Amino acid sequence: MPISPSEDELKSSIIELKTKNSSLGIAKIHALVLSSNPEWTVSEKRTRKVLQNEGLIAYNTSVQDQVAVYPSSRVIPNLDVRKWTSKVEVKFFDKKKGKGLVAAVNIEEGETIWKEDPFIVAPEWDIFDLQMSSKACGYCTTPLEDSNLITTCSASSTSAYCPARFCNRLCQSRSAKTHTLLCPAQNPASIPLLKWARSTQWMAIHALTQCTSRILLAAQQDDATLEADWQVLRGFAELGMEERHKYSFKLAGRSEPDRAAWKKAHQLLIQAFKEPKTVVEQKKLARILKKPIKPEMDKELFDYDAGFLRGLGRMSLNLEAHGGLYTLHSHLNHSCNPNVSVRHFDKRNALSRITLVAKRPIKAREELLVTYVNPQASYQQRQSELQAWGFGSCRCERCVEEAKTVKELGPDDSAMGDLADELKAGLGVM
Repeated sequence: MPISPSEDELKSSIIELKTKNSSLGIAKIHALVLSSNPEWTVSEKRTRKVLQNEGLIAYNTSVQDQVAVYPSSRVIPNLDVRKWTSKVEVKFFDKKKGKGLVAAVNIEEGETIWKEDPFIVAPEWDIFDLQMSSKACGYCTTPLEDSNLITTCSASSTSAYCPARFCNRLCQSRSAKTHTLLCPAQNPASIPLLKWARSTQWMAIHALTQCTSRILLAAQQDDATLEADWQVLRGFAELGMEERHKYSFKLAGRSEPDRAAWKKAHQLLIQAFKEPKTVVEQKKLARILKKPIKPEMDKELFDYDAGFLRGLGRMSLNLEAHGGLYTLHSHLNHSCNPNVSVRHFDKRNALSRITLVAKRPIKAREELLVTYVNPQASYQQRQSELQAWGFGSCRCERCVEEAKTVKELGPDDSAMGDLADELKAGLGVM
C-alpha cells in the first residue's frame, strides 16, 4: 500500500534529485520522486511546495500567470556619438525595444562604421591568465612580445607583487581607470574576489568588479568624470537576476541560476571595495578611496537587491563575446540576419578594440543590427536563447520565414530538441 512520506523524507529526496537534475521543472522532478520511491504517494502540489520553500524555484511559476518582463535601457544624456563616428545616430524606439542605432548616411558593404575601445574589459579566461602571468597587457589585453616600451605596475615590489605589465606608458596610464583597486599590491582585499571569479569562470561578476572599480576611482577624480562614467554604466540595458530567473530561464527551459553564488559574489565584492577583513587591507583601501560616493550611487552598486543583482544582469546582457563592455556598441539591437559585424582586427596592438563593419549596404535611417546568438543555430535554439535573456521571440524576416517551416513540421522536432537538451544537461555538456 502506498505511503505518504514525512516532510523531512520528501524534502531530502527532492533536494537530492533537484541538485542532480537542476534543469528539470516541477513536473519532471515530481515524476522522478515517484519513480525513485515507488512506495510513496505524493501530489505534484506537495512537490511544488517543497521546491518553493527550499528556494529551488520561484513562486508563481506558471508561464501563463506571468507578465513578460523585458530588459530596460536608458538613453545616455549628452552622449557625443561623434567621438566614434559621424555615420550613426542614437534613436529611442519605445519602452519595450528601448534604444538603438540608425545610419545617419548611406553605408557601403564592407565599410568600417566605427572603432571602439571598451568601457571596461573582463577578458576571456585564457587572456586573463596571460595577464596574471605578465604575458598580456593589463589594459588592452594584447599578448606581449619583447619590447623596450613595456612597463610594469609602479606599485609592485618584492613584498607586495603585482603581475600587471602594459604595452607602453599609454596603456599603463589608461589602466588607472580600474587597475588601482584591482591591484594586489595596492588593494589586496580584491584578491579573493578575482580568484573566485576565475575559479567559477563567471565573466559577469568579473565585469561588474571592473565597473565598480571604475566608478569608485572616477569619484576620486572630479564630479564631471564621475557623472560621465555613471551615466554610461546606467545606460546599459538591464534585467535583474531575479527577474531574469523568474521570467526568462523558465520560458526557455533553462536551469535556474545559483542564488548561493550570487550571495558569495556579493560578499566578496563588499569585502573588496567596502569592508576588507584585516586592518592592513582596510588602511590600504582607505588610502585609495578618500572621497565617498553619493548614497544613491552606493546603493546602486552595493545593495544586494536594488543594485548588485541588477548590476550582474546588466553585465550579462551587454558583454561582447570576448568580454568587453562598449558604450556605443551596447546600443545595437538584435537580428538573426544582421547587417553589422563586430570584429577584433587590431590583434597585435589593441586586442580589446572592436571594429564595426557593414555586412551589406545600409541605407540612411535604417537600423544597425547585430546578432546576439549563433546565427548558424536552428530556429528553436535561437529563439530559446533569446528568451532566456528576456528579449522575447525574434520577429526578424528570417525568423518569420523559418517559423512557417517549423509550424509545418509540427511539434515533434521541437520535442526532440528538448530531449537533446535534457540529455546534454545530464551529461554536463551544456
